[in-house]
Amino acid sequence: MQSLLIRAEDKNRWERRAPITPADLAQIIDETGAAAYVEQSEKRFFKAQEYISAGASLCDGMADGDVIFGVKEIPEEKILDGKTYLFFSHTIKGQKSGMPLLKKIIDSGATLIDYEKITDENNNRLIFFGRYAGDAGAIDILSIMGEYWAHHDLITPFAQCRRAHQYTSVEDAKTHMRAIGEKIRTKGLPPALSPMVIGLLGYGNVSGGAQQIFDCLPVERVAPEALKSFIDAGKGNPNTIYLSIFKEKDLVEAKDGGAFDLQEYYDHPERYQSRFEPYLPYITILVNAVYWESRYPRFVTWDGLKRMKENHPQAKLGGIADITCDTHGSIECNVRSTDSDMPAYLCDPMTRTTTDGHLGDGIVLLAVDNLPCELPNDASSFFSNQLKPLVPNLLQADYDRTLETSGLCPEIQKAVIVYNGRLTKDYEYLNVHLK
Repeated sequence: MQSLLIRAEDKNRWERRAPITPADLAQIIDETGAAAYVEQSEKRFFKAQEYISAGASLCDGMADGDVIFGVKEIPEEKILDGKTYLFFSHTIKGQKSGMPLLKKIIDSGATLIDYEKITDENNNRLIFFGRYAGDAGAIDILSIMGEYWAHHDLITPFAQCRRAHQYTSVEDAKTHMRAIGEKIRTKGLPPALSPMVIGLLGYGNVSGGAQQIFDCLPVERVAPEALKSFIDAGKGNPNTIYLSIFKEKDLVEAKDGGAFDLQEYYDHPERYQSRFEPYLPYITILVNAVYWESRYPRFVTWDGLKRMKENHPQAKLGGIADITCDTHGSIECNVRSTDSDMPAYLCDPMTRTTTDGHLGDGIVLLAVDNLPCELPNDASSFFSNQLKPLVPNLLQADYDRTLETSGLCPEIQKAVIVYNGRLTKDYEYLNVHLK
């Protein structure tokens, strides 16, 4: 039986989440009899005494644990020989910033399991924070835009919206949003912002989290293909917010003019190009919740934003929440990620430059790369509930045997990037990036 250790998160001062809650840890200890350790942390949402009451021992460092559970990346200098680590490693796309950590894990003869790759037989992810990234991103962009508009003498009820980390829970935020929504319903928005359109890219877990926040407001959905005619016909009103949800077919088109085919797009994205730019002038706030890799076309480019400014001087696009947060990715003007201290910066499409803060001229860009940490209780509880059923298997496995005979279940085996110091077969492509 392997021992379990919950590490102290050190990504930044805002990271207060835990991969396993005290209540779930108590059940795991009761079921397995495993020794459990919790690395001391002053900022973790759950207090040390809660873990002690659950049956864990406090520790400094990670030496006591065999299987080490974290959330964000572990500094490479803290990696210990021969341990098994579970966390979001940000290495599976060959990210340059993650290669030193991956090399250290290999050199240490350790095992790396990435939550992102724990999937079922249909390759659906089993362990994720996605919904809460959407919740926090939607809350934060409304709060930030409220301040931005007030700076430009446009007073809206959104100026009363707080940041996600200032609410006790998602339900607390939703209650406040409903009150803000009632003010919009009765008093309306300034003419300069009406009709207000939120463009939401994606329809998965992240999008679902954002939608439940937006739905607290007086929202009416408008299909992307109807958006231009809707706005041009002057159908909108200041007492309603219009939400347009974009799917892949709305974002890209075949280069040869053929019909859109979703599977072909996934398999051969080089055959497709973005078709999203014409929508930009009709959107007030853009929220990106689409998974993206460099082989796919970008949805928003610097050049596209510049053309919007030049050809549509009345365009209302004021803010972009890039919840996916791929720097230099699908939203090209996302040139650096941020944290909750300074969550957004201003982008000038005419000069391709950015300015810290969100109270000035330009397009606001929200680029917090770990948004769920702003809702640490809800996010940790949701995540831990998904992870808990898999923990006994992780503790009972024999890591001295081959991966195939270790006893790890298939869902976890697929997520093993490094096993005892060697890249597993499915991840040998990372050798190119390591070099």
